[in-house]
Amino acid sequence: MGQTGRVADGRSAATRLGDRICAVGRDSHRRLQTYLIVAVQAGLAAALAWVLAREVLGNAEPTFAPAAAVGVIAAALGNRARRTVELVVGVVLGILVGDLLILLVGTGPWQTGVIVFLAITVAVLVRGTGALVTQAGGTAVLIATLTPTAPDLELPRTLNALIGGAVGLFVVLVLAPLHPLRTVRRVAGPALELFARDLTASGRALAGRDADAAEGVLDRMRDAEPELRRLGEVIEAADEVVRFSPVRWRRRRALAAYRHGADHLDRAFRNSRSLVRRIGSALRDDEPVPAGLPVAVADLGEAVRLLRGEFLGTREPVRARERVLDAVRAAGAACRQEVGFSGTIVVSQLRTVANDLLRATGVPRDEARRLVRRAAAGQR
Repeated sequence: MGQTGRVADGRSAATRLGDRICAVGRDSHRRLQTYLIVAVQAGLAAALAWVLAREVLGNAEPTFAPAAAVGVIAAALGNRARRTVELVVGVVLGILVGDLLILLVGTGPWQTGVIVFLAITVAVLVRGTGALVTQAGGTAVLIATLTPTAPDLELPRTLNALIGGAVGLFVVLVLAPLHPLRTVRRVAGPALELFARDLTASGRALAGRDADAAEGVLDRMRDAEPELRRLGEVIEAADEVVRFSPVRWRRRRALAAYRHGADHLDRAFRNSRSLVRRIGSALRDDEPVPAGLPVAVADLGEAVRLLRGEFLGTREPVRARERVLDAVRAAGAACRQEVGFSGTIVVSQLRTVANDLLRATGVPRDEARRLVRRAAAGQR
């Protein structure tokens, strides 16, 4: 019997390892689909920046131009226009501080430390973010250490920053912009499916009075945070493209619906974690669980699944709204029966999540609240 148990444990561990490897593989594939365009854009921008700086402008040391272009593209999917400005401003700031201090204190190891310290301090004082601060400090290092052996470094460095930033923006906004809706759908689909799966599993854990299963769902929801961050990054990048890229302007209205929905879906997901946490508390405290409460949680999961299909298919999410309100009605009926302290909070959190989901489908704030109140009272 002991040997059999060890064999079973070994098979179980192998199964878990296989599942983990498959999950990592799927996640890597999704990330490759999402970020492959970034690699293409960065390679293209680096080549163009080098050619422009070396062959067109005759810069004998064009290295920083492709580096700046790649920095603009790879630093983040969104806010590239702002990062370009930060990059150029950081370079100019580093040059100004570096030159001024070299005139006052000269060059050397301790002078380099002082120059970098003051350059970064000034960058912080002008409310610079990471890109500006990094460029100010890096440029100050170059000015302080290379000025004795490579004078007149300022102009090439500034020109390279301008060339790299401009080429990076040209590539991502004109030459090879991402397809905003396709990219958002590719990331939103898996994120919403994970959300729906976890809510469905929470309903099953509540129905089976399995506190350990509820805790497992909560752990998975914590692990799903990167999916939500990725969706936010992609929507931010897509929004930048439809605002500034002439070839994508016609996608503005469609993307606006995704952006609005994603904000409320993020709130729904975070409030759902509180809901699942309270499900675990109710089960550990052995509180009564009316039959309608697990149904309500499962209905919420089905509503997210329906929303996924309608959201990605750019259809009016009528079915998702109805299922959300079904969940609220079931929870309201359960609340009118015997529930404990944590069970009452579960119902309250479910209504909050329902409100978030209705907002994600495009329902105005006041109307969403009215619909949730009516459904909680059992009205249609």
